[in-house]
Amino acid sequence: MDIDSLADRILNGDRRALARAITLVESGRADHRTQATALLDQLAGSGRQALRIGLSGTPGVGKSTFIESFGMMLTGQNLRVAVLAVDPSSARSGGSILGDKTRMERLSREKNAFIRPSPSQSHLGGVARRTREAIALCEAAGFDVVLIETVGVGQSETVVAEMSDLFLLLLAPAGGDELQGVKRGIMEMADMILINKADGDLKATATRTCADYAGALRLLRKRPQDPEGFPKAMTVSAVEEHGLEQAWDEMQGLTAWRRENGHWVQNRAVQAQYWFEQEVRAALLARLSTTHARAELDQLGAEVRSGHLSPSAAADRMLAGLLDD
Repeated sequence: MDIDSLADRILNGDRRALARAITLVESGRADHRTQATALLDQLAGSGRQALRIGLSGTPGVGKSTFIESFGMMLTGQNLRVAVLAVDPSSARSGGSILGDKTRMERLSREKNAFIRPSPSQSHLGGVARRTREAIALCEAAGFDVVLIETVGVGQSETVVAEMSDLFLLLLAPAGGDELQGVKRGIMEMADMILINKADGDLKATATRTCADYAGALRLLRKRPQDPEGFPKAMTVSAVEEHGLEQAWDEMQGLTAWRRENGHWVQNRAVQAQYWFEQEVRAALLARLSTTHARAELDQLGAEVRSGHLSPSAAADRMLAGLLDD
């Protein structure tokens, strides 16, 4: 693969080249990882930045419908929008449906939109392991907004907050009360909580749910990266496309405030440090797949199963051996 040519095509906004590059960075082959690293290093000097928006919520809350309506609104403002949708992988077969493009039929036809579904594989936290690198590729390709749709699993799905500038939590009407709103985890990570499906018979319920969460958010400790009034709860209707422009105005206002007060740069620096440490951890785990380490792991595992060695003691012995190597 000609990395120089691929990088030039990405910088020129070639969608096929972008799709091919994302496939490259998602590959687990050693030679592909070397090529992916070289490609990312070459593109790092482009200086292009997009607004990264992470979006999470329980299955069925309408994430895909919201992203399509929201993305159509953004492309209508002549913005280029990339959607990175993470699909859950089967714990049994390892496969994924990857059907998000089917749900976003209108947006998938937009020339200023790019939709890429990816399997979560065994990675926890609602995103795929290489989603962060896919974001960097989309930025280099000149997209203005990158939307990261997570798997949608629940309270612990917070990894997307470590790769986004804004983190939106989508909730359904009657999805909780004040106590649910102050629970630690995904609630305290959100910059905005959007109560979706605020239309038809559910409109009144959505308004009450929004009021419950707005009250709960006032009880949370104020974060230094938030101006007065944030995080905040709002109602939206992805089907009727109500409230989307107001939500976008709030996102732009929050982004501008963070840029002016230095939180944007600081947040991205902290995220870079976080992902450096994650890569080190992943590399250490990869060492376990080597022949020598695998044999040692199997031997210690047999002793743990037989009850001759505790899991903690076996882990300490395994780590000591890795560090000696």
